[in-house]
Amino acid sequence: MNSERLIKKYPNRRLYDTEISRYITLSDVRTLVMDCTNIKVIDTANDSDITRSILLQIMLEEEAGGKPLFSATMLAQIIRFYGGTLQGMFARYLETSLDLFARQQQEMTQSWTENPFEAMTRMTQKNVEIWADLQKDFLRAAHFDFGNQRKKTEDAP
Repeated sequence: MNSERLIKKYPNRRLYDTEISRYITLSDVRTLVMDCTNIKVIDTANDSDITRSILLQIMLEEEAGGKPLFSATMLAQIIRFYGGTLQGMFARYLETSLDLFARQQQEMTQSWTENPFEAMTRMTQKNVEIWADLQKDFLRAAHFDFGNQRKKTEDAP
């Protein structure tokens, strides 16, 4: 079952896990995320969904300690997409890319019993196809349609 685990945030800033009926920490929420548990965090003061804010808070803590995942250059580039015409496309691109990366990581783990070179070759071929499709979608969203231009030049006498 793919249901969301409801966590309530109270005005005293405490997080309450409704499934286990106890208060939890931000670290516990991180563990749920790492265990691939779908969560939804609701602010009890106004019933708003604050899941993204809690997840961003976890990311900030992760970035502050240890080895950061995002460089300052990367963060600046992401910020530049906010409010732009391609913001939605960029968000879908990032989400699709991360989903693909996670699936491939899982496939790699499962394929260690096979010939690793065959597994890598198969994955590389699949990557090329997926990235080509993503690029076509991106260009289409930016109103570039090279397929129609090619077709017009092929139809010309």
